[in-house]
Amino acid sequence: MSGVARRTVVSAAGGAGLVAALAACGGGGTSDKGSGGSGAGADAPAETGAALAKTADIPVGGGKVLDGQGVVITQPTAGEFKAFSSKCTHQGCAVSGVSDGVILCPCHQSKFDVSDGSVKGGPATAPLPSTPIKVDGDSITLA
Repeated sequence: MSGVARRTVVSAAGGAGLVAALAACGGGGTSDKGSGGSGAGADAPAETGAALAKTADIPVGGGKVLDGQGVVITQPTAGEFKAFSSKCTHQGCAVSGVSDGVILCPCHQSKFDVSDGSVKGGPATAPLPSTPIKVDGDSITLA
């Protein structure tokens, strides 16, 4: 090697591996998650008035994670729509889906109630913050 110490090359290679590993953990998808799936990171919340989903896209007793908007929308009972931050209150992971009346976090398996965002199972101890939404006809937007 011309003037580069072996330690420098090994250190640089190790750093690149660490960056790749961290990138794989963080994710950062833009896909919408339905009643399951594995979550990626949540992006910044959408702008007020921005269309988020159609009411028909949100199952009764379930919900949908909108990765790119940082929101999870639920329909606890027919015609009642709620929205919460998709960022878990435990360590900030993005929730991954909604199943059996709970919003699921894939990182440490915290569970949150679809009706009010309250903790149904830890390690999270704080509820998901609510996000104001408006339902106009069949369209759900941020309020």
